[in-house]
Amino acid sequence: MSTPSILKPAELKPATDLVEKVLEQLDRILLGRPELHRLVLIGILARGHVLLEGVPGLGKTALVKTLGGILKLDFKRVQFTPDLMPGDILGTNILQEKESGEREMVFQPGPVFTNLLLADEINRASPKTQSAMLETMQEGCVTLLGNTRQLPQPFFVLASQNPIELEGTYPLPEAQLDRFLFRLLFQNVNVDVLTSIISERRRGELPSPTWQLEPEQLNQLFAVMDQIFLPAPVARYIARLVAGTHPDHAEATEAVKQYVTYGASPRAAIGISEAARGHALLDGRPTVGFEDVKAVASSVLNHRIILNYQARFDRFDTTALVTDLLARVDETGLALPADVEVVEATA
Repeated sequence: MSTPSILKPAELKPATDLVEKVLEQLDRILLGRPELHRLVLIGILARGHVLLEGVPGLGKTALVKTLGGILKLDFKRVQFTPDLMPGDILGTNILQEKESGEREMVFQPGPVFTNLLLADEINRASPKTQSAMLETMQEGCVTLLGNTRQLPQPFFVLASQNPIELEGTYPLPEAQLDRFLFRLLFQNVNVDVLTSIISERRRGELPSPTWQLEPEQLNQLFAVMDQIFLPAPVARYIARLVAGTHPDHAEATEAVKQYVTYGASPRAAIGISEAARGHALLDGRPTVGFEDVKAVASSVLNHRIILNYQARFDRFDTTALVTDLLARVDETGLALPADVEVVEATA
């Protein structure tokens, strides 16, 4: 099998210029979280869904609305509540009377028929309503009464949840968490950023984008993403990392053996590879390197590993576990001595 051709710098530069403009707009409108903005954009480029986790008031909704405006995507927001029904999201068939007097069932699409859906406080909906999102997130379609309807493309779900308020919530099942490419944690901004916000943003109002990405430009970015090259050693490193999250695997660390009940799924390996391509694109490189994998691995894995009660007792979370795994799994798989430095080749 022939080796795919690697993009030349001149072919990659228009795409890197576009992502730099998107990030410039995000960083100008929403202050203090440039790394988070990079990860959200990587999630979009990888055509994945993102779970945003943080206490109220940190700007999760503002981030999604701003991103939709910059990317010129159709945007809808659904406030998830315990009484929300699947039909409120997916749509429903309504009996209507025609001019001839005959009656027929007419499908009324729900808010999921959009490009960018903000599922606000997704863990407040009942399991029945949460499960209605599974097909949309995996297959990009809605099936009702035997009829399957495709959703607009591209389609992204950016969901938010409050990690500390548990009353009246329904934790997302592992099958649904696995549909999210990233789980990103919102942290409080520092004093300097807070000072800028209260000085420059009266009543928290955000400035409008001064530049927007056209639909054909977004398709151009998707096309470039498909051409970012994943070398075989890096692909094997991803596979070894995911396999290493399982306690019975040969490369499982002591922390994995002690604290993990179930490791990550094959979908996690696919997610890391796609996200690593996005990270390489943002850095202006046509080839994925080990550093790209390390930059995105935690956000892909931290919601896909199920810890046991001992981990809770010892206050050991999945982020710490992935950090330990990345430090202990050798990139080359050759078990080199500790004093030997691995130098990556550049394209």
